[in-house]
Amino acid sequence: MWRQLLSETWAAVGNDAPQPAELTVKGDTGHLPSNLPVEDTALACTGAALLAAASLRNAKHVTIDRAHLAAAYRSEAHVRVNGTPAPAGFAPLSRFWRTRDGWIRTHANYPWHRDALLRTLGTKDDNQAVAAAIAERDGRDLEDAIVANGGVAAALRTHDQWLAEPQGQTAAAAPLVTTRRDGDARPRRKNTATIRVLDLTRVIAGPVCTRYLAALGADVLRIDPPHRSELPQQAIDSLLGKRSALLDARTAGGLETLHELLDRADVLVHGYRPHALDRFGLTPDALAERHPGLVTVTLSAWGAEGPWGNRRGFDSIVQVAAGIAAAESPDGDRPGALPCQLLDHGTGYLCAAAALGSLAAQRAEGGTHSRSLSLARTAYLLLSAPPPPAPGQPPRPAAPPLATVPSADGEVAVVLPPGELDGTPLAWPRPLSRYGADTPSWE
Repeated sequence: MWRQLLSETWAAVGNDAPQPAELTVKGDTGHLPSNLPVEDTALACTGAALLAAASLRNAKHVTIDRAHLAAAYRSEAHVRVNGTPAPAGFAPLSRFWRTRDGWIRTHANYPWHRDALLRTLGTKDDNQAVAAAIAERDGRDLEDAIVANGGVAAALRTHDQWLAEPQGQTAAAAPLVTTRRDGDARPRRKNTATIRVLDLTRVIAGPVCTRYLAALGADVLRIDPPHRSELPQQAIDSLLGKRSALLDARTAGGLETLHELLDRADVLVHGYRPHALDRFGLTPDALAERHPGLVTVTLSAWGAEGPWGNRRGFDSIVQVAAGIAAAESPDGDRPGALPCQLLDHGTGYLCAAAALGSLAAQRAEGGTHSRSLSLARTAYLLLSAPPPPAPGQPPRPAAPPLATVPSADGEVAVVLPPGELDGTPLAWPRPLSRYGADTPSWE
């Protein structure tokens, strides 16, 4: 099954080129047990990124270990600081709730999303009060009300119900990777000089992409706005291999610095909602005119098209809307969840593959290349694949492949990046930066 899915993912990111290397998969199956082909999808997404790296490096053999891959797709759960696990990933109000007619899932990890939820419900920050208010509402109506207030939620749907709705149809009809080329910019560097990646992402999917590019040798600079801080529990795992700086593009000086960074960047990766960055001159047309030859990879929850194009979303929310939570139900009533945040991690590796494939295309033929991906389309990749075979004897639990990364805050243990190129394992290339502590400039 993973070979079939890999053919699909490689075709989406490889610019119609044949696979440049042989992919070997090691280890027993069963590390990501699910009703859906989670492990095979993870292999296909990560394999595409490794194949794209092999193409640029002229590597001939690519290897992935299944147990290592499973740990990497749960990397945020394995972070240890001085031996202590990082805080829990979900806030108390980020969970499933019973509605009058079914179930809804809310996302309230960020304070502004929590406030939007409470404002919609008219309740205080108390689980019992929130549960009582939600129980009086219908799921779809409440979903719309929370979204209209700037919050994040999704009512539970089956996959068939999702495909009957305009946004589900839009996601299913979209290519796994939407491609675009603008202008006639000359090919950039054809040598193997370090690739500069400007990272405007947060949470999991985008950071997975850019940290993997760092593990593959890129110089990655992450930029965050000073008025919307990242969650502490996500900062460590999302900053591996990168530098981290704060920059306010709403100011004239900040915007000028942003474009100066783009002048010298090879790749821009951003995870803001479609059109959210248009006012900063980051539309495809504006980028092609002002920064010719730049590769842009855009990540969103739902995709740029369709009635949900401007909605906020996260892996857990897309799972609920697209039918994954219903497919993972333990009893046909209560919603379930995947054994990892596959949509985030899988889409992150696909973004890395798309960036590398676009770099190869730009070096070969010139132009300004942009690629767009969404969690909803990755969900369709998972849900449209044949179900996995019946589980056999589960493999013995394997210790996650951890590495100690130098840090100013003590001993930090994290999962190593998955994969080998010509027998050489990937590794994190630099000490762990403190969030926002670096200067917004290229080294």
